[in-house]
Amino acid sequence: MTPLAHDRYCDEIAHQTALLRKVVTSGADLSGTVPTCPDWSLEELVRHTGGALRWAELMVRTRAEEEVPEEQVPGVAGPEAVGDAAALDAWLAETGEQIVATLREAGPDAKVWGWAGTKSSGFWARRMTHEITVHRADAALAAGLPYEVAPEVAADAIDEWLQIVEYVQRTEPQDVVGELVGQGSSIHLHATDTGPDLNAEWVVELTEDGVRWRRGHEKASVALRGPLTPVLLAFYRRLPLDAKELEVLGERELLEFWLERATFG
Repeated sequence: MTPLAHDRYCDEIAHQTALLRKVVTSGADLSGTVPTCPDWSLEELVRHTGGALRWAELMVRTRAEEEVPEEQVPGVAGPEAVGDAAALDAWLAETGEQIVATLREAGPDAKVWGWAGTKSSGFWARRMTHEITVHRADAALAAGLPYEVAPEVAADAIDEWLQIVEYVQRTEPQDVVGELVGQGSSIHLHATDTGPDLNAEWVVELTEDGVRWRRGHEKASVALRGPLTPVLLAFYRRLPLDAKELEVLGERELLEFWLERATFG
């Protein structure tokens, strides 16, 4: 499907940054473990997310022709003080302002190194939109706060994830995602709370040559049904398949097989 407009991604990065800042200043325990990323505390998650935004911002601003090591990115690690919500919030605010301004100035077509075969500033606008959108879900879940995302952003996040699976299968055949093959097995993702204009349904086929996917409503080996936000979170392994908002019909083992292997990002 066609990605969103460049300005829409810039707007969403600004919006998601503001929402993540609200988590930081909500009084949540910054030292608490993030259930969906158990190797990180909430503060470490926020620092990782802000650091990724700063890394992408530097590459776009300098029109990098190759990957820039993170240690060369000013302020990538965040404030020196640990456990200081105000300092973390200020750093995140500055981070969001920097990357949005840089992406708007660059437009979608500036040539920049990218790791998924698309060497443009537009790649980074899209990638960072979904980086912060999903990690904001991690933060909200850790803080016990509600989480929602605009339907068009959630749908685009699923599109991008499937495109990344295809890319990794083509370029890194040794990766565990290379095991996502089959002979006619298929997965159907079905958002139950969106209108026909969004077409928030996907058919993912596991063929002998790898993953093939398209938007649409078709019978499949297994279906994952529910509101779009829970479907997105389950597809990113942020919500268990047994969550009350979700329904799994058919070969559940196939869906679990997919989720266990599409784990990069």
